[in-house]
Amino acid sequence: MVARHVVLLFGGLPIMRAEIVTPTKNSPTHDLLPEANGVSYDLKAVIAERGLLTAAAATIAGARITPLRCGLAVMPMTDDLFAVVGTPKGDCVPGFWRLPAGFDEVLSSWSKAGPVAFVESEYFGGVGEENAAVWSAGQLALGPLHMTEDDAEPATGTPVVRALHALGIRASASEDEFQVAGLGEHRNWEDRPAV
Repeated sequence: MVARHVVLLFGGLPIMRAEIVTPTKNSPTHDLLPEANGVSYDLKAVIAERGLLTAAAATIAGARITPLRCGLAVMPMTDDLFAVVGTPKGDCVPGFWRLPAGFDEVLSSWSKAGPVAFVESEYFGGVGEENAAVWSAGQLALGPLHMTEDDAEPATGTPVVRALHALGIRASASEDEFQVAGLGEHRNWEDRPAV
């Protein structure tokens, strides 16, 4: 990502300092964010193989499964779902915004049938943060991983890219991991209807 610092002047006096960040081609979210700043991306969800996630979530009221590419599906952590699977206090697993305390144990159990990821990705105008964890064979297999807006992008990829790798997703010559999985098709997954 490329950052530019600007100062807005009024009557010759500085009234506001700002940093404008533009994603580069190597940034995993470059395709999600057009040149103009102010575009947002919001994903807080469980991602797994479509059949596994559909079967596992069938008994959870408020769960909405949306198919992705490559045989995956996403279950957004909507307010309704959070209320059903969360604690009365609304506690979250440390380091996550919307992974309800105790629900990580449910994801661990689901992973006995195949890898299951919980990912969080929030970007606005090219600046953002990501969190991710992956469970496999009933155990935590990756993470928890965190990347704040102040962190440099790791050579191994952002937390969400690494989670997608753990689910078998690889970038192609023309598409990054977000595109290959189909995550770049929608900017706000909580409002995305189930199919």
